[in-house]
Amino acid sequence: LRNLPSKDWTVNQGWVLAANLGHDLDCWLRLLTLHDQPGLDRAEPDTMRYRLYHLPARLAAHARRRHLRIERTWPWAQAFVLAWQRLTNLPALT
Repeated sequence: LRNLPSKDWTVNQGWVLAANLGHDLDCWLRLLTLHDQPGLDRAEPDTMRYRLYHLPARLAAHARRRHLRIERTWPWAQAFVLAWQRLTNLPALT
């Protein structure tokens, strides 16, 4: 408990909640989109951060649309694109 960011308990509650939400989102991303990708299906959070979350790309705007331009030589570009396609193809909650 001494690694928490504040001495105030209410601030630490918010920090723990945010950390738990981030962990849950990371687990659901791997479960729903990366289940068949070797090396990413059971990856640790540091590996996910290095391979997918810190992606070398540029956000470009043209004709009122935004395009994400991913570096072609990036080794995990196909895994990122596949994960993005699977996420956008999930059915809406009813």
